[in-house]
Amino acid sequence: MRKAGVVTRVATRVAKSQAERSRTVNAALSAGRATLRSFGNVLHQLWLEVTGAVFLFIAAVGALAFAREYAKYETGHTTAGRVMLAVGFTLMFTWFGVSSFMKVRKKQ
Repeated sequence: MRKAGVVTRVATRVAKSQAERSRTVNAALSAGRATLRSFGNVLHQLWLEVTGAVFLFIAAVGALAFAREYAKYETGHTTAGRVMLAVGFTLMFTWFGVSSFMKVRKKQ
């Protein structure tokens, strides 16, 4: 059994050194790294665009809430604080969405 273990270790070591010296293996590994890097960049760009779109959608919901609260404020059924809260919410999520798309442009 010891001899079989020694033979296995030696064979593994020889195969590994042969693979390290092989131009084909090195080329395949290099191509794999380049492909994964490219896919990673595309997925990161997609992530930024999707999150930007979600934030802009949430900002649109905030704009609707602002319109509703402002209408209530005009009739005297709510306070100015709720209107300002809706404005702040809308502006904040608009900035989050726009800045996400700006990061995408910056990466290109």
